[in-house]
Amino acid sequence: MIKFRFIVSIAAVVALSVKLCFSACARAEYEVNGECCPICAPGNHVYWDCSIDTSTTCVACPASTYSDEPSSLETCLAFTHTRNLVNKVCTRSSDTVCGPLERFYCIEKKKDCCTLAVQHSECSPGQYIKQAGTGATDNVCADCTGDTYSNGSFSSCLQHTICEALGLTETNPGTHSSDTKCGNPSTVVARITPSVIVTLILIPVIIVFIFKHIRKKNKLTRPEPHRESCGVPQGSILAPLLFSLNMLPLSQIMRKNQIG
Repeated sequence: MIKFRFIVSIAAVVALSVKLCFSACARAEYEVNGECCPICAPGNHVYWDCSIDTSTTCVACPASTYSDEPSSLETCLAFTHTRNLVNKVCTRSSDTVCGPLERFYCIEKKKDCCTLAVQHSECSPGQYIKQAGTGATDNVCADCTGDTYSNGSFSSCLQHTICEALGLTETNPGTHSSDTKCGNPSTVVARITPSVIVTLILIPVIIVFIFKHIRKKNKLTRPEPHRESCGVPQGSILAPLLFSLNMLPLSQIMRKNQIG
C-alpha cells in the first residue's frame, strides 16, 4: 500500500513538471493570459498583444525614443540628452553614444553615454603635466626640480635659459615657475650707473657729516684748562697781587716805581 502511494506521488510530480515545461513560453516570447506572444524586435514596441488568432502587433519607436533589444515593452525608452561630446547619434534601436568634451573627463556613465563630466585639473605654476587626462581620467601633476621651470601647462619642465650663452646678462634669476630673464649688457650698465653715481655722492657727504658731528661733540665735552698767572698756581698768596698787576697799565706801574 505504501509502495503504491509512493509511485502515485512520483507520477503526479512528473506530470506537473511536464505540464510546466510545455506551458512555458520560448525565449523570444512573452506570456499574456496564458498565451505566448512573440516579442518585438529592437527599434519597436508592442502595440497589441497576440491572441489565439493573431500575432503580436509591433510598431516602430516614435521620435526621440529607442528600444535596443528584443522586448515586450509597450513604450520605447527616451533618448539620453547630454551636453557632452556626442560620438554617435541615437537611433530607434540604439541610445546616444557620447563622451566628455575636450579637457573634460567622465565621472558618471549610463550604458555607453557619459551623464556627468568635470574639467581636467590644472597644474599649478612650478608643476608640469606628468600624465595627460583622458575622457576617463584626470590630469596627473608633478613638481619641477633642479634648474627647470613650468607655468603649469607644460608636459615637461624646461631648462632655465643661460643668458651668458646668448651673449646677454642675467637680470632676474629663474625659478621653478618662470624662466631666467636676460638683458643686453648696455642696458644692465645703464641701470647700474645711476645707482653707482648716487652712492659715490652720498658716501663723502655722510663722511663729512659724521666728522663734523664728532668734532662738535668733542668741543662740548672738552674740560676748560686751569688758568695760571706767571707760573703762580691758583690759590697762592701771590695770586691777587699778580692779578692786580695784570689789570694795571704799564705806565701806572712805572709811575708808582718813580714815586716810591
